[in-house]
Amino acid sequence: MIVLACVFCVAVGSESSEDDLSPQDKLQSTSKGLSDFCVKNIKQAAFGRKEIEIAQQEMPALMILRKRAGGEKPLAGAKVVGCTHITAQTAVLIETLAALGAQCRWAACNIFSTQNAVAAALAEAEISVFAWKGESEEDFWWCIDRCIDPDNWQPDLILDDGGDLTHLMCKKYPHLFKNIRGIVEESVTGIYRLYQLSKTGKLCVPAMNVNDSVTKQKFDNLYCCKESILDGLKRTTDVMFGGKQVVVCGYGEVGKGCCTALKGLGAVVYITEVDPICALQAWYEKKKLLSAKSNKNVITREHFNRMKNGCIVCNMGHSNTEIDLSSLRTAELKWQRVRPHVDHVIWPEGKRVVLLAEGRLLNLCCSTVPSVVLSVSATTQALALIELYNAPQGRYQKDIYLLPKKMDEYVASLHLPMFEAHLTELTDDQASYLGISKHGPFKPNYYR
Repeated sequence: MIVLACVFCVAVGSESSEDDLSPQDKLQSTSKGLSDFCVKNIKQAAFGRKEIEIAQQEMPALMILRKRAGGEKPLAGAKVVGCTHITAQTAVLIETLAALGAQCRWAACNIFSTQNAVAAALAEAEISVFAWKGESEEDFWWCIDRCIDPDNWQPDLILDDGGDLTHLMCKKYPHLFKNIRGIVEESVTGIYRLYQLSKTGKLCVPAMNVNDSVTKQKFDNLYCCKESILDGLKRTTDVMFGGKQVVVCGYGEVGKGCCTALKGLGAVVYITEVDPICALQAWYEKKKLLSAKSNKNVITREHFNRMKNGCIVCNMGHSNTEIDLSSLRTAELKWQRVRPHVDHVIWPEGKRVVLLAEGRLLNLCCSTVPSVVLSVSATTQALALIELYNAPQGRYQKDIYLLPKKMDEYVASLHLPMFEAHLTELTDDQASYLGISKHGPFKPNYYR
């Protein structure tokens, strides 16, 4: 049996003996003398540059933005501080922001997902990046703190994935936080934390919720997970899915993608849900429905105790709160690392449960994700940053906003040429009948 917690969405380069040192203990500099960064090994930059160039081929919208911006530089003078996964795909986004005029400082939102060679390539390109694969919790917060650089920098914009950067700035550097022009957040976890700030009156700047944009929900959360879940499971476990019984906890867009992929390979899929609408969707789509769960401690020690020998447990949520890991770190259970990001948790009678990525995001910790799908999300984030930076005073208050549908549709249109797809156009009579402009937006703001 395979258990997935879906609540809502590889290291590259050779290693050397000097990589056994903590990056904080190394004195590194780029070929141009930059030392304001902290990565695993700056010597991997050339390899990382190749990875970024490969990703660019599948991320057409960002490349179009660079070309169209030309001399305009819509982010000229902007100081963007970011905390996202640091992969070849996000590197294309970061370098696009720099090409549009922004100064960028970056940290990783996940301790396992950073591609070390890519981080080195970003540093070589004079992006101050603080991240490496396999950070400790202490390293994680140190990197975010260094990324903010409170003594020398006043960020204008935050691009966050999970809300950790926003949380740290709000709590530790309120004088910097209140002067931010805006926050762009792309994850369910981060959006939840933003609404908590808003309810307690601590959100003192505008925030753009791009996780609930149509392009993010319908492409990244669905199609990215649909393909990458299989890749992550196969790379780590060599499992065959035909005939396996799989429990997917949560039938949002991420869960739907995972279910479709697994069912397509012959697995018997069961769903757990709390939302009656999602539950009804699962039933109509002929998925077997079990009792519902929420997004914290979805899988508890009670569930682990009832699992069969060899059961695989993984997570497609942003952090690892979906799995009650503390209940597994007890004296009677033995942990055995059998592969990178693959642990066997062994019960006294010999039963083994396979835990992947210590309960963290499977696809980005254990495999790679499709560049073309992330191109959609990354372009959405870039446009949101441009909108917040250039918006006239008063357009956005201290609140949380959805990306305007016109921008959603623009992002989608930038990707159509890659597939040799061409839009038809409404006639004047048709546009009048629908009560919309023939050039869009075609969906109302409340559409998701």
